[in-house]
Amino acid sequence: MKALTLTAYKEFYFGEAAVPQLGADEVLIKVAACGICGSDVHGMDGSTGRRLPPIIMGHEAAGTVVEVGPEAGSWVVGQRVTFDSTLYCGECAFCREGQVNLCEDRRVLGVSCPDYRQHGAFAEYVAVPGRVVIPIPEGLSFEQACFVEPTAVALHAVHRAQVSPGQTGLVIGAGIIGLLTIQALKAAGCRKVYASDLSEARLQLALELGADEVFPANSTVNLPEEMLRRTGGQGVDVAMEAVGIRATVAAAIACVRKGGRVGLIGNLSPHIEFPLQSVVTREISLFGSCASAGEYPRALEEIAAGRIRVEPLTSAVRPLAEGAEWFQRLYEAKEDLIKVILQP
Repeated sequence: MKALTLTAYKEFYFGEAAVPQLGADEVLIKVAACGICGSDVHGMDGSTGRRLPPIIMGHEAAGTVVEVGPEAGSWVVGQRVTFDSTLYCGECAFCREGQVNLCEDRRVLGVSCPDYRQHGAFAEYVAVPGRVVIPIPEGLSFEQACFVEPTAVALHAVHRAQVSPGQTGLVIGAGIIGLLTIQALKAAGCRKVYASDLSEARLQLALELGADEVFPANSTVNLPEEMLRRTGGQGVDVAMEAVGIRATVAAAIACVRKGGRVGLIGNLSPHIEFPLQSVVTREISLFGSCASAGEYPRALEEIAAGRIRVEPLTSAVRPLAEGAEWFQRLYEAKEDLIKVILQP
């Protein structure tokens, strides 16, 4: 089969690779489309330590079932499907509690690290356990279905935030996850949702996708003061931080009301300082949000119903053979590209 393989940091090879051997509990899928995730872009240079070459990356994908293992379930050849990027065991204590994202034997598709190597979906074929496969609703394209993974991440984070109808929310960072989180907060009933980012183009897109007001992340804007003005001096009920650096985490904490909640979705920096005293004395809840835990079906429903819009997030749909070029363009970040989808 043809595949896009990271052979060394910042180096790709597009060419022949072995078709995955099908396990008894696995489904072989012919990949129709696969999105480039920010984690792939950050991983291609070795900075994350989770894309050790050689590795076929790619975990935001959809395609058609071509073979079903004898213990993989009732999947049918020809069925249009997508699949969870988290390959969970289904048997550990976390899996039994529905917390599959915390599985004791968790693997992530398209990731290679010191513990494991799991080739992904930048290829003609990928094999995944039948338990992580989800059918694609009628009328939803393969390209739309590629957004189920980041949409599920956003829905999981908002679920963790315990958002109630009528509350106010702030999203810091208007990348793909931030833009989907804005929509997820609105779908959860937030009365007002604000957004902040460095990019003017992404802020305009945030407005198009439902943000009530946006704020450039620069020295001319004091975001905590702006939030206080719009909330009667209290601060927003929930702030979702989708960057993962010290400055943006501190801003999120400063923008929420007493007793408010700060969701940490971004993780660019492995370690940061944060205003501990403010968190303690104002009794702010900080929570991390990792991947998703069962939100894929709902994510597909939200996309199919148009309550979460993904078409405006699609920057390009190109052949897999051009993958190295598009990875480089995303890495250089000279353009405001949101989601690039590759087709094997």
